[in-house]
Amino acid sequence: MKVKFRYLYQLLLSHTTVLIIAFLILGTLFSHYVENLVYENKVEELSSYGDKILSDLERPSPRRPLYLEEYSNLLQARDIDLITFNRKGEVSYSRGGVYPQIELSKEEWNKIERGETVPLKKDFGRFNQAVSLVIMPRVINDQLVGGLILISPISGTREMLTEINQYLLYIVLLALAISVLISLLLSKLHVKRIQRMREATSRVSSGNYDVHVPSSSFDEIGDLAADFNEMVTKLKLSKEEIDALENRRRQFMADVSHELRTPLTTIRGVIEGIRNDMIPEEQKEKSFGLVSQETMRLIRLVNENLDYEKIRSNQITITKVTVQLLDVFEVIKDQLDFQAEEKGNEIRIHADPNAKVHADYDRLIQILINITKNSIQFTNGGTITLNGSSSDQETMIEIHDTGIGMDPEEIKSIWRRFYKADISRTNNPYGEFGLGLSIVKQLVLMHEGTIDVFSEKGNGTRFLIRLPL
Repeated sequence: MKVKFRYLYQLLLSHTTVLIIAFLILGTLFSHYVENLVYENKVEELSSYGDKILSDLERPSPRRPLYLEEYSNLLQARDIDLITFNRKGEVSYSRGGVYPQIELSKEEWNKIERGETVPLKKDFGRFNQAVSLVIMPRVINDQLVGGLILISPISGTREMLTEINQYLLYIVLLALAISVLISLLLSKLHVKRIQRMREATSRVSSGNYDVHVPSSSFDEIGDLAADFNEMVTKLKLSKEEIDALENRRRQFMADVSHELRTPLTTIRGVIEGIRNDMIPEEQKEKSFGLVSQETMRLIRLVNENLDYEKIRSNQITITKVTVQLLDVFEVIKDQLDFQAEEKGNEIRIHADPNAKVHADYDRLIQILINITKNSIQFTNGGTITLNGSSSDQETMIEIHDTGIGMDPEEIKSIWRRFYKADISRTNNPYGEFGLGLSIVKQLVLMHEGTIDVFSEKGNGTRFLIRLPL
């Protein structure tokens, strides 16, 4: 079984490791710096005392023989020993004769002979304790006559450094504890944000797209949350579109089955009647006419479906020409006057004689015939009016009827394939399959135009088409 190392612990471990390493490096550097600083200050202090003593020893005074003893007593109070030595390295003065002989290295003698001061921050082997010391040459009339040594034990300095390091350790531990606490809180915050996204992802994978995670532009996790929300929104829209397409597919199959069933049932019934001699001779001619009528109905259904699919998949070519709009209206009126009169309707046309339209002539006629026949279908004893005008940019065509009208829900659905606003609309020679307005919509879009519908139940319907010139 594979053991998981939780992300929270990974963050905490990485942060703590970085902090410990950083504090170790900084603490070591700081301790080393403080130690050097303390020893350098001690050496500088010894050098300043040495310069003062040498300066006083060179100054003529009856009290000069007493200077070394006085300075030695003064320095003793600061735990500093004073030693002088001659040219041979023999001790000429030390407090209580503590240092009978001084051993200087060859390098140190070379520096002394050159008149240089020799500072030593730490010396462990020359005396019986660890000390800091300064060796300074004593020159009279440009001649080296000896020198002096100022010695200070480093035990006190070490105690001070130990105390400083101890306080530094306390500070480091306190800072580390605070840093780990802050790191823990921040790590929990980040893990919580990631956990929210994980839970949201799980809900999305189970099919629930009503998910939103808090997002921000503060960091990459916030950007990731924003991208996740955008992805979920698109998935939700895609799912709704897929569901809508599936519903439309089912409705399409049901509608096609319904439209095919009626004529096929009629044809089958007539054929069975003739084959079984169930139809009288005088009725056979009428039956053949019914079969022919239903056959033509099936052919129209197939042709309209093929036409719709060709238009929807851009398999037809639009050849635009510029024609007089009034001439187009007159063609529509001539073709549909008879159908309008059958229902007691009147077709009226109004257009500026100079108004023009730029469109595929045959498809424009198809668009207007579809809409006008639709208006005739839902109007009894009323008027269907075709109005037209054009400007420098577009042509506007308005088809208005005084029919039964539609409610808002019906307006949303009229462009849908096989939709019928009036379910009783059957046995009509045109538009009976609910494909007419679907074809109209596609053709207008192919002309880069727009079509809008305005209707009120009981107050007629108005179609407004805009085609660019």
